Amino acid sequence: MASFFSRFRDGLKKTTPTFYKIFGKVGGIFSGKSLDAASLDELEEALYGADFGVETATEIIEEIQAAYKKDKSLRGQDAARIGATVLKRVLTGAELTGDFREHNPEVICLIGVNGSGKTTTAAKLAWRFKEEGRGVVLGACDTFRAAANEQIKTWADRLDLELVASQHKADAAAVAFDAWQAANSRHRDILVLDTAGRLHTKSNLMEELKKIRRVLQKHDESAPHHAWLVVDGSLGSNSIDQARVFHEAFGLTGLIITKLDGTSRGGALVGIYRELGIPIAFVGLGEQKEDLQPFSVDNYVNAIFGLEA
Repeated sequence: MASFFSRFRDGLKKTTPTFYKIFGKVGGIFSGKSLDAASLDELEEALYGADFGVETATEIIEEIQAAYKKDKSLRGQDAARIGATVLKRVLTGAELTGDFREHNPEVICLIGVNGSGKTTTAAKLAWRFKEEGRGVVLGACDTFRAAANEQIKTWADRLDLELVASQHKADAAAVAFDAWQAANSRHRDILVLDTAGRLHTKSNLMEELKKIRRVLQKHDESAPHHAWLVVDGSLGSNSIDQARVFHEAFGLTGLIITKLDGTSRGGALVGIYRELGIPIAFVGLGEQKEDLQPFSVDNYVNAIFGLEA
């Protein structure tokens, strides 16, 4: 099986082709030669285009420019290392840590808008925990979308996951209640709840989330123990608006950034973390079940700038 770093690197080659053009060892426009004003301009454009955010992009380019003023023989890989150092500094503390063993069951509630890959991510997440030897129950609380039950059942069958589900338009909080009871009675370690995709501007669906929380707290007053927002990485800066509203309404404890293998705007997670301080739990780097990977600052930054692990 490929290493975590190689999955990041291969996924982010698709995600950030501009960076690989600039910093890549093969065919990079800076490879084997010194920087110049034109290449610095191209670098600045790439940084802004990847949606790192103005503040972060400015910090990176200013540090590279300062180094260039001191040493006009500065090369592309030198600039890449400077950029990586700045980005790692910005992302200090961004990795979500913990072994998810404080409660029985540990309840993870996934929320987000339609199209973010939330249902698929719920199944992949449950599979990851199962592969680690944990007992897992998957709760199908997305009863709002007609195809959601069919989709999650297909994934559960494919990955041999325990699933608690109901019919379309059933009460989502009731499904959460049943899923918790199933996980508890079967002595499972983790309960992963997939909730209905909702626009952060739809108050009725936001209220449904709060109802799910109230029902869970009848069993365990601290549940859900984790509220993770699933964000489509291709949305760029728009994802910050989503995260801000969901955080205010539900109190997010983590992020999962999906579809990083199919976008050139993979820097948005930097802006979300910088503004809101919400740690990143996992990132999605492809369609396969193994492509949901724990977030690593070093892997992410090194892959973006074409540096070795």
